[in-house]
Amino acid sequence: MRSAFLSLVLLAGCEAPRQVAGEQAATVESPCSTRMFEGSRFTVCPANGAPIELFTSDAAGTPLRSFAKLEQLLGERASEVAFGMNAGMYDEEGRAIGLSIEKGEQLHRINKRGGGGNFGLLPNGVFLVRDRGKAEVVATSAFESGDDIAFATQSGPMLVIDGKLHPAFEPDGESRNIRNGVGIAPGGDPVFVISEEPVSFGKFARLFRDQLKAENALYLDGSVSSLWDPGNGRRDALAELGPMVVAFRLAESAPGREGPARP
Repeated sequence: MRSAFLSLVLLAGCEAPRQVAGEQAATVESPCSTRMFEGSRFTVCPANGAPIELFTSDAAGTPLRSFAKLEQLLGERASEVAFGMNAGMYDEEGRAIGLSIEKGEQLHRINKRGGGGNFGLLPNGVFLVRDRGKAEVVATSAFESGDDIAFATQSGPMLVIDGKLHPAFEPDGESRNIRNGVGIAPGGDPVFVISEEPVSFGKFARLFRDQLKAENALYLDGSVSSLWDPGNGRRDALAELGPMVVAFRLAESAPGREGPARP
């Protein structure tokens, strides 16, 4: 999520320009597609059962800050990326300041304090992935630690809580921004969304509840919201990022998975 100084930019009504870095021509089909909701455009990226991982730093512990650096870190695995998004609260150096778990290792403890900015608009929440691949969005107050949590990132505010919109949201408030978030669709699969134009919290939350039918959804960021979508030749480079989430394409040979065989 944005650092403190970026929160001030948002509150001041300023907005970072959207920029897209160059990508090679798409060679794989993208799971992401554009949808309209209440007159606004959104890009919706369902995970479709894909493995999901979170990344914050390189092997030396240096924050990655961009999809380009993440691509370098992934090496050959970069060719298996279905999509990626920024995902979670971070400081000015790009380090997580809420709960952060990578590959079962807790890098930062959960943050239960309130305060200013969007993260302090309680309830905030946690997006997590368990060892068996099950993804969940839970309010911070309901989070329970466990040895089976492989990845987790904390952000906020919650958008949808047990089928209800965050109580602080106006139907269509004056604060408008490019926003991204994640919800759990019927059946338990996570779905990630980024708006393609500035929208209010209320409209963004209703998209998850009313169109995507998510019982729980979490705000990941605004103003710096970014998408890496190789299949559509997109890699946003509008700001330095903190934690990033990546959905990897399913291996065609995985048991029970359908998909075209590769030569």
